[in-house]
Amino acid sequence: MTSNNPAVFLLMVNGQIEAADGLEEGISQITSKGRGSQSLVWNFPLDITFKSTNPFGWPQIVVSVYGPDTFGNDVVRGYGAIHIPFTPGKHTKTIPMFVPESTSRLQKFTSWLMGRCPEFTDPKVVAQGEGREVTRVRSQGFVTLQFNIVTKDMKKLGYETTSEHSAATGLTRTSQKL
Repeated sequence: MTSNNPAVFLLMVNGQIEAADGLEEGISQITSKGRGSQSLVWNFPLDITFKSTNPFGWPQIVVSVYGPDTFGNDVVRGYGAIHIPFTPGKHTKTIPMFVPESTSRLQKFTSWLMGRCPEFTDPKVVAQGEGREVTRVRSQGFVTLQFNIVTKDMKKLGYETTSEHSAATGLTRTSQKL
């Protein structure tokens, strides 16, 4: 049964986490650098469908990369997040990655010795950014994502999804006639 006045819209994401530059290694999907290459190639598939009535606080893709340290312990190699665009079509996005750091040299040495580097326990910290201004981090490379966006019923709910409207999200709310 189809409806002319939908209550929700759908947004489908299909693509892949392609590669990382500047990161040492990762364990989500195992890969290693080729000779003379600075990139790690994953081609890790993404296939997500979202259903919503309102795009406020829209979902993000949060990436966490882990790899072994000198002692073989899995430690964080980078965190990053990106908002999912609303504009239908093919998108290539680069996520800047960062790693939390110890606040003193003593903490840095102790964490290295114990194999317990600073890391976030909740991925919401990466996605929201609230409170991160007091967290010491350093840049740690980039992760490239490539994906296709398909939308359904956004126009019927009054949302224009063309790239000429909003540079940040590609989304503009139009007035609806009742």
